[in-house]
Amino acid sequence: SERTNPMSLDPTLLEILVCPEDKGELHYIESEQVLFNPRLRRTYEVRDGIPVMLVEESTQLTDEEFDRLRGLVGRAAG
Repeated sequence: SERTNPMSLDPTLLEILVCPEDKGELHYIESEQVLFNPRLRRTYEVRDGIPVMLVEESTQLTDEEFDRLRGLVGRAAG
């Protein structure tokens, strides 16, 4: 499926969204359209502006992907 332009998530929604597994903070990476949980090395896809917050549909990251996304979050925070 071809990606459309990245959609922003409502900041209020981002404040209340947590990982369904560890209940911790998630980082929204708009360019990737994912919510990133660095603690569990997992992402949750955002489809058409809607976060898919199901553990069974999350993506477990390889070391390479984890490092890449962690770098994106670090640059955004810096």
